[in-house]
Amino acid sequence: MNIPMLSKENNFEYLTAGIVLLLFIATLVEQFPGIPGKHLVQAFSIITIVIGVYGFKSSAAWFRKPAGFIVATLALVAIGVMLERLQLYYLHLLLLLGFYLWAIWLAAKEVFFSGVVDMNRIIGAICVYLLMGLIWTTLYLFIAQAVPGAFNGLEQRAWYENFSEAAYYSFVTITTLGYGDITPVAPLARFLAYMEAVIGVFYMAILVASLIGLGINKAQKRNQ
Repeated sequence: MNIPMLSKENNFEYLTAGIVLLLFIATLVEQFPGIPGKHLVQAFSIITIVIGVYGFKSSAAWFRKPAGFIVATLALVAIGVMLERLQLYYLHLLLLLGFYLWAIWLAAKEVFFSGVVDMNRIIGAICVYLLMGLIWTTLYLFIAQAVPGAFNGLEQRAWYENFSEAAYYSFVTITTLGYGDITPVAPLARFLAYMEAVIGVFYMAILVASLIGLGINKAQKRNQ
């Protein structure tokens, strides 16, 4: 079976797959602590996201070539290992946060300002939602590592050891499920939690309204 080449017509499919793979790998690492080479596996899942993001730009053709893929993967692995060994955890989180913000900006521009409603744009809307959850995941990891007892149910330890649990809490919060097994205690943690819930609810409302509006405009243009 041939895998379609990355393009602007399917870039969000790759991006969605990369995000889901990242979350799944983090869950496996949490479930089975003895999994070997966890940092390498996580690097490959992140590189999948990068491929999806680079699909927004035609100038990134080099990145789709085998040599570019290998170079980028090795660079990510080396940077991750170096930051971990130097215990530069906050710098690592800042880099992740910057990457997610950059990705969501590129994705949102194509989803909401392209003027076209197709399956790839709908998948892109899901990508934006997932990226929002990852942005708040990173913020929660900052607080959990910097402020002792900031969350009930979330220990103060290296961020990568809390990634799966922080991601779980983030997506439970953005969907306003609120199971209560992890709860914010520090004022800043509470602020981020209710802001994520509010933004998550408004995003869904704005998303539905935007897609319906674009669909109506497209139908009107066909009838004219």
